[in-house]
Amino acid sequence: MARLRSPTGCPWDREQSHMSLRRHAIEEVYELIDAIEARDDHEMAEELGDLLLQVVFHCQLARERGAFDFEKVSRLLVEKLVRRHPHVFGKTKVKNVDEVWANWEKIKRAEKHGTKHARPSVLDGIPKHLPALLRAEKLVKKARKANLLSNGKPPASKAKLAGKLFELAESAQARGWSAEELLTAEIKKRERALRKQEKHGG
Repeated sequence: MARLRSPTGCPWDREQSHMSLRRHAIEEVYELIDAIEARDDHEMAEELGDLLLQVVFHCQLARERGAFDFEKVSRLLVEKLVRRHPHVFGKTKVKNVDEVWANWEKIKRAEKHGTKHARPSVLDGIPKHLPALLRAEKLVKKARKANLLSNGKPPASKAKLAGKLFELAESAQARGWSAEELLTAEIKKRERALRKQEKHGG
C-alpha cells in the first residue's frame, strides 16, 4: 500500500483520502454478505481480502499523517478483545450469553466514560449511516432493553409482516416518496421522544 501511494505508485491510489474511500467499505461489506449467504468459500476469501484492503488503505493514509498505523489498530483490537472477555481472560463467571452481552455493554460504557465518546444515553452508539430499517431495529432493541418501549403485539406471521413492509415501500414509491427517507425522518422523531422519556426517568 505504501508503494501504491508513493510518487512512483498508482495515480488513483495517490488521490484517495479517508473521505473518498468511506463508501467503498460499505460496498465491500455487502459483497462479503452476498458471498457468505451463497456459501461460496472462494468468493468469501476474496471479499474478506477486499475488506481487509480497506483497513490497510486507511491505516496507510493515517500513517502518512502521523495518526496511527496497522500495528496500532491490531494492538487496540487485541487489547479490546481481552478487556471485554473477562470470562475468558480473567476470573469473571458467566452463566449464559445474556450475561456475556451485559458485561460487554458495561465494560464498553466504562471505557468511554469521561471521554468525548462517552455514551450517557442507552440509545447512543447507533451508527447514523445504517440503512433506515436496520437503524430502526437497533433503536427499538436498545429502547426495549431500557424499558422505554413495551414489547407490543407480535405479528400474525413473519410472512404477513414481510408483506406489509413491502406494501409500505410500494405505497411510498407510488406517491413519489422515498420509504428510506420517510423512515429516517420518523426514526429521528422517535429517538428525540425516547431520549426525552429517558431523561425524565421513563
